[in-house]
Amino acid sequence: MLRLLLPIVELALFVYCLIDCIQTDSVLVRNLSKTFWVLLIIFVPIVGGIAWLVAGRPEGSSRGRAVPWPSTRTAGFPEHERPRTGSPDDDPGFLAGMRASDEKHAQMLSEWEQQLREREAKLKQTEEPEDR
Repeated sequence: MLRLLLPIVELALFVYCLIDCIQTDSVLVRNLSKTFWVLLIIFVPIVGGIAWLVAGRPEGSSRGRAVPWPSTRTAGFPEHERPRTGSPDDDPGFLAGMRASDEKHAQMLSEWEQQLREREAKLKQTEEPEDR
């Protein structure tokens, strides 16, 4: 059983450390360059993997984040920052657009109703002589 368990643990350590090292940002890697860590993990699997976990991997649970998330999203890119406004109901431009849209729809509805009345009237005129 031990003969089977050791190669499985070695393979799992190798795969985990290699993927973890490749996915880690180069800036956050400690002590050696990222390329050297990858080569060490590949050519000396057990020692390289353990060394990566102990001395190369970024510290802390916020691995991969040097700054809190909201500020990294648009940090240094003011053209991508959206102005903080309240709800759309607070925006006068939005409300004016909604009013214009509502007026347009009301006008269109009244035109359709007028056209429908005209069609019904024409239909009644054509039906009445036939009934008599």
